[in-house]
Amino acid sequence: MKWTEITIKTTTEAVEAISNILLEERCGGVMIEDPKDFLFQKKNELDWDYVEEEVFNKSNQDGVLIKTYIPEERNVLELVETIKAKISLLPDCGLDIGEGSVSLSNVNESDWANEWKKYYKPTKIGQKIVVKPTWEDYEAKEGDLIIELDPGMAFGTGTHETTSMCIRELEKYVDETKRVFDIGCGSGILAIAAAKLGAKEVVAGDLDEVAVKVSKENCELNNVSDRVIVKHGSLFEVVEGKADVIVANIIADIIKILANDVSKFLSEDGVFISSGIIHAKIDEVVESLENNGFEIVEIVKLGEWSAIVSKLK
Repeated sequence: MKWTEITIKTTTEAVEAISNILLEERCGGVMIEDPKDFLFQKKNELDWDYVEEEVFNKSNQDGVLIKTYIPEERNVLELVETIKAKISLLPDCGLDIGEGSVSLSNVNESDWANEWKKYYKPTKIGQKIVVKPTWEDYEAKEGDLIIELDPGMAFGTGTHETTSMCIRELEKYVDETKRVFDIGCGSGILAIAAAKLGAKEVVAGDLDEVAVKVSKENCELNNVSDRVIVKHGSLFEVVEGKADVIVANIIADIIKILANDVSKFLSEDGVFISSGIIHAKIDEVVESLENNGFEIVEIVKLGEWSAIVSKLK
């Protein structure tokens, strides 16, 4: 089968938003070449074998490349115009999209499959979680909690700063007594991480049907379907009760909108972990949280991104 490779050149700041656009348009998955990710991993003391050497050598490139692959039966030109239109709106949300160019090329299915695999190796995040591609071997060490993912299936592989920060905060706050809500679950990685960390129940939701399907598949792959419920729709419209931990890895403007709803679904001593926030938006998100009855517990920064942990006053 022939595929069309769509390549978008942008900034680290816009990666999360553009990846979500691709997911909304039912693209099969995204592959991200971000030099800052490579350099961050290289500085890490654990120095995990994150990518092949030839891929690391690309870390000198200017800007971030986001790639997705579209089968020949889809109307690619129409899809590209839709993607371009949505990307053009991101500056209105305060995001710097950089060059923002979109280019096309044709690839064979076998080439695509091999290309994906260059970019993902077992990666440790925090103290316990290890994200492992399904095709890679990994010898678990004592205390490791392994999440198996196929990065070709959907957005959310754990290697991006926003997801990494969420996982590290989940490690701090999740145990066997906690109920967790995951807003905008994508590939399901945060819901799976919460379950692996022992949460008694996790409810995950996404507006995109593809994300819901992929999250369910990944939950089955990781043997956590008995504790993770994945629902389609706005989570607060389909969930009942309250959670001890609510996590949302989205973008700043959506978190500001969600703040009021989150306060109604968070238990008295619960925490709200929000990520996907560019540094320039921190003050706005903090103000929105405080105006909706939250106090800030911690602000974490990694690369170009920030995460906020808050609780009800």
